[in-house]
Amino acid sequence: RINITTIIPYLKSINTISSLYYNFYGHSYNPKNFNKIHLSQIINSQNNLKKIVFDSSRNPINYLFTSLKHSNSSNTLRIITFRKIVFNDTFNEVFEQLNVLESIHIIDCKALNSFIQQILDITKPFKLKTLFMKKELPNIDLLQLLLQKSGNYLENVSFGSLIKNESKQQSLELIIRYCMKIKVFELFGFDNQNIYLLFNLIENIGQNLNHLSIHHSSNSNIENSSLIVLQNLGQILPFKLEYLDLNLMIENTSDFEIFLKNSQNTFINRLCIKIMIREGDDILLYVKEYIMKKKRVKYLIFKVNNNDLFSLKDEVKEFELYNIKVQSYYSSTGSFLFKRPENVKTGL
Repeated sequence: RINITTIIPYLKSINTISSLYYNFYGHSYNPKNFNKIHLSQIINSQNNLKKIVFDSSRNPINYLFTSLKHSNSSNTLRIITFRKIVFNDTFNEVFEQLNVLESIHIIDCKALNSFIQQILDITKPFKLKTLFMKKELPNIDLLQLLLQKSGNYLENVSFGSLIKNESKQQSLELIIRYCMKIKVFELFGFDNQNIYLLFNLIENIGQNLNHLSIHHSSNSNIENSSLIVLQNLGQILPFKLEYLDLNLMIENTSDFEIFLKNSQNTFINRLCIKIMIREGDDILLYVKEYIMKKKRVKYLIFKVNNNDLFSLKDEVKEFELYNIKVQSYYSSTGSFLFKRPENVKTGL
């Protein structure tokens, strides 16, 4: 383990760093292992800082963020990412000083109400590009004000499974109204009401959509909700998707065939499907007929009940004959952010 205080003088001597990634996970603010002044000085010493990430802090980071206000970064910094940060600091004055900021990314942060209230006072455009909410949604009135201010910049949205469906419904209504440039959308947990709102959003944004994840929630009406997805999603997808991730529960294979038929006009670079099914014919036959033989995907992740296609070596070889690479479900799933680890460090 490296004592951070031993390398800080060296980092301060390098004034051409373009990306900084501060990960506070596991650190307490003890002078023995965490020197606030020196960490701030790293920022102050930079002449070409373009991207910065603040990751996993339960404690105030104002001493770091405020450093941007008094640094050379005001005319170089273009991307800021907050990931798992508790917004209990003052931020608005700093944002006013950042002259070339192109995008802000908020990923699974807490105390969003406090943060939004400050953002509303900023006179400059607030170019919010990513809003991932795993456990916490802001007050719906504040969310509306935020989207009125920043909705035209927003591209990446995620709702976690722990957020109530009623809150998702209210939020989706606002996103449909204010956000027309969505490229990445993740809905972990849905009901019959908010899934139809998602369909409306997909139709509104059209070919802009690039990444879509839809996962069922653990409620008493899972199969009916999943059937609604399979009956209505395929025909409204754009012509090309980088990634489609479906996690559903259905009664029989014919339900899944509906989706495969309706989505034949869409090419999907990476298709990830997990199906829990009660009965029916071999679902893999439909996958071969509608996906493999028509070469509609480049990478395929497919799991039915507890059976991962990747473990069937002969089947994998057959898909390879059609230039389709089968990948393991366990190594390929998760949120957009974690499928591309470099996004955390570069600010998406």
